Amino acid sequence: MAMSTFPQLPLTISKVEKFTVVEFRTASLMDPLELQGISEALYRLVDVEDNRLIVLDFERVEYIASQAIGILISLHKKLAALPHSRFVLCGVSPRLMELLRITRLDKMLLIKPTQKEAVKQIPS
Repeated sequence: MAMSTFPQLPLTISKVEKFTVVEFRTASLMDPLELQGISEALYRLVDVEDNRLIVLDFERVEYIASQAIGILISLHKKLAALPHSRFVLCGVSPRLMELLRITRLDKMLLIKPTQKEAVKQIPS
């Protein structure tokens, strides 16, 4: 399992089965500079490295800024435009799920309880 860590960013990127899994290692995705780096890293996965099966694991995250919601929407749009792609969120806390419901992202995004279930979402 290949893994990359961006020392300045609170995330790890690894391969699990066919998926690229991004695990956030912080309770708060609120810092604008950090989020800028996170968005660049995530967009790079799709635009430069052509990863089409992406799981974002929010297990440790309690708080996210509206900027982070914007990143999710952009990433969803990028992947939705590509064939054989899948974008899955997992480990979403009840507090975060409430925010996703309010913003109606729970209808737009595929959300699974665990990373194990998320990596089973291979597109046909």
